[in-house]
Amino acid sequence: MSRYTGSSWKISRRLKYSITETGKELQKRNYAPGQHGQHRGKISEYGTQLQEKQKVRYTYGMSEKQFKKVFNAASKLKGKHGDNFLKLLESRLDNVVYRLGLASTRPQARQLVNHGHITVDGKKVDIPSYMLKPGQKIGVKESSRNLKIIQEALDSMVSRKDYVFFDQAAMEGTFVRYPERDEFLQEIKENLIVEFYNR
Repeated sequence: MSRYTGSSWKISRRLKYSITETGKELQKRNYAPGQHGQHRGKISEYGTQLQEKQKVRYTYGMSEKQFKKVFNAASKLKGKHGDNFLKLLESRLDNVVYRLGLASTRPQARQLVNHGHITVDGKKVDIPSYMLKPGQKIGVKESSRNLKIIQEALDSMVSRKDYVFFDQAAMEGTFVRYPERDEFLQEIKENLIVEFYNR
């Protein structure tokens, strides 16, 4: 299954979860879209697990194949499988570009990376799924620093997560450390995702 490029608001309403992390999608109509959106039946255990997986997959804007690949990689790390899985997703380059405030949405961050505007440790990296390690520097190419979407995103930035640091004068950020589980996606029950893939 390829990456979803349709309306994120419809997906958020169907899942009853804000995949943009702003909550805006659910403010006006917090029920599923469509004719029968307000009259949905009880969800099975499988349906609950699937829904939890879809919340995370759509939040990070990944295809099923990419998502499962990261899940399998997380199984080889020490510690809780679910925690490691989410921490790996959070360390993707496109997500860190978003967390630094260089883009106002993850799709926008992915586009900046794809188009070659972003550097890692001074070298251009155009792979959104590139996995960052703590201490790596994320910068904006000199020729791209005045891009309107980057400036607008930085101007609208309210606060950053503690595991990233950004120096606006140098237009360079640092992926300081892997996040703690309670620092992001606190509504997600990652154990349900592990159960889904291990059924």
